[in-house]
Amino acid sequence: MADYYDVLGIKKGASEAEIKKAFRTMAHKYHPDKDGGDEAKFKEVNEAYQVLSDSSKRAQYDQFGSAGSGFGSGGGGQGFGGFDFGGQAGGFDFGGSQAEDMFSQFFGGGRGGARAGRDMQVNVEITFAEVISGVEKKIILNKSVTCERCSGDGGEPDSDKSTCKTCSGTGRMRKVMQTMLGNIAQEVVCDECSGRGQVYENRCKTCAGDGTENKEVEEVFDIPAGIQSGQTIAFTGKGMAGESGAPAGDLLVSVSVINDDRFEREGNNIISTEEISYAQAALGDKITIETVEGSVKMKIPAGTQSGEIFRIRGKGVPRLQSVGRGDHMVTVQVTVPTKLTKEQKNLIEKLGEIA
Repeated sequence: MADYYDVLGIKKGASEAEIKKAFRTMAHKYHPDKDGGDEAKFKEVNEAYQVLSDSSKRAQYDQFGSAGSGFGSGGGGQGFGGFDFGGQAGGFDFGGSQAEDMFSQFFGGGRGGARAGRDMQVNVEITFAEVISGVEKKIILNKSVTCERCSGDGGEPDSDKSTCKTCSGTGRMRKVMQTMLGNIAQEVVCDECSGRGQVYENRCKTCAGDGTENKEVEEVFDIPAGIQSGQTIAFTGKGMAGESGAPAGDLLVSVSVINDDRFEREGNNIISTEEISYAQAALGDKITIETVEGSVKMKIPAGTQSGEIFRIRGKGVPRLQSVGRGDHMVTVQVTVPTKLTKEQKNLIEKLGEIA
């Protein structure tokens, strides 16, 4: 069994924020809908996150499930680090219903339940200006949604329905799995009624009883101001529809920012370069600076040297999910003329004598 902390690339004492950040990074890397994605790795990452993001599951995992602890290899009549699976050990009886509960606790579920919808991932380009203001985006997705004809029930409208005989209306059925630990009983979603507990005489003509259908859907979502290129935003419930009324997956939006030749970004500050003449540097002047919100006047003091940096406060990038903004940092470069008239040469020579 893989160590969940290793799967997410974090340390055992990682905070909730670090776990969430690591999950988003790994999910983005391995998502099966992405070129070069890896479905097996993606499932492993999702499984690790489901355990480590839940404080109670994480505590149980830290105690029993991490590499080298309770689930380490054992020898002789015992396996997995001293638990005797032939009868009772350490107060746990693995012969009956407690086995189901233990496996449910250790592995984040095991009892039946309709599967949630899959996540979807899309890439969205925004301009540098949209980073400053934030922007609403609309995209068309081809995805599974709840069937409109049957509202997800799976039956034709007005069709007679009856209690499922396979699960007696519970929506779950008991299966016995053969494992290295012996036979393990597990409750899963009923195959006959897909967890609904009822069956229809006539299945829905649109979805054939699945409760979902594929459609082109326009999704609208907000990209917040201050986001950086390469960051991913998760929009809950905007992914694929879940089975039998289970929650839909999430929509993972990876943002790419189109470069603006006028500006560079360093954290929440904006960097630009402005050329001034020798006279402006020596005598001082007021020059016009292009910022992300239009033109502003900036004072150049007399005696300014090439390479000096001036700060225009509050004209940088908004702080993501916070208040305030960075600044606009302007580096001035003094231009030296390459061709001079005779008069200009004489004036510069006289200036040199004065200096």
